[in-house]
Amino acid sequence: MELDWKNLGFGYMPTDYNVRCYYRNGKWGELEVHSSQKIDIHIAATCLHYGQESFEGMKAYMGKDGQIRIFRWKDNAARMRSSAKGIKLAEVPDEIFHSAIVKAISLNKQFVPPHGTGASLYIRPLLLGTGPEIGVKPSKEYVFMVFVMPVGPYFKEGFKPVDMMVCRDFDRAAPLGTGNIKVGGNYAASMLSIEVAHNKGFATALYLDAREKKYIDEAGPANFFGIKNNTYITPDSPSVLPSITNKCLQELAKDMGLKVERRKIPIEELEELEEAGACGTAAIISPIGKIADPASNKIYTISKDGKPGKVSEQLYKRLIAIQYGDEVDKFGWTEIVS
Repeated sequence: MELDWKNLGFGYMPTDYNVRCYYRNGKWGELEVHSSQKIDIHIAATCLHYGQESFEGMKAYMGKDGQIRIFRWKDNAARMRSSAKGIKLAEVPDEIFHSAIVKAISLNKQFVPPHGTGASLYIRPLLLGTGPEIGVKPSKEYVFMVFVMPVGPYFKEGFKPVDMMVCRDFDRAAPLGTGNIKVGGNYAASMLSIEVAHNKGFATALYLDAREKKYIDEAGPANFFGIKNNTYITPDSPSVLPSITNKCLQELAKDMGLKVERRKIPIEELEELEEAGACGTAAIISPIGKIADPASNKIYTISKDGKPGKVSEQLYKRLIAIQYGDEVDKFGWTEIVS
């Protein structure tokens, strides 16, 4: 495969095959392999009209031992079931989820970037309501599919501090809404605010809680964390997506001797943070340089020297090393794809 592995961006790229499974008459069928990148869908499908759609983001990594590893797939499967419950989708069993991602990786093995390139194979499980309904009700038919593509860093800056802007005029999700599940509507709701932030020269938007506008919620499409006084701090909010990457970082932080706090983070506390970052599957960690709050005409400078914080860098390197198999996985997070 002739690709410039070290200079891949983060975007869609066609690969050879995708895997699909259909839910009809109250049960899931067998896995199907497709080479087409398109699906036939009814014009009255519930995913088109009522947002019955959920997705996950995962990665596979080529180790220097030549083995391909997947990372915490059971957490992704569980989160997709949580999303399914939240918007009344058919739930995908573990065995179908696992078989589909393994088959998609195996069929597209030539697209797994070589070890040492900094790239990985992005995996996108997708669940759609495909049955026709005109009237707000769940579909009776669904399709679960998995497609993959090689990707480079999510932020073109790489592992360097980026600047963010507080968007007080927008809410990513309501406390009792769908913010804690991974559905497309949450991302659609963020697009305008992220565009506003981009137009003003910032990497992404930072959201505050929808109820009081006092506490940090999410950092664009990722979870937020801060470091101070040997403590890893991340928001405790009902409208924040439970990031698997954030869970890993919390466990690694404890393993490194840090305290971990999940709690409300007042925006004023940004002044006290020694480090801060956004974390998720796509970016792993994107360190934050400064955060501007135009409404208060305030700029919170996190990185004083323009470099990632030492703790953030250590967390990033350890997690990457485990994912690629360069460090012993004592947490049991990885699985080799045979």
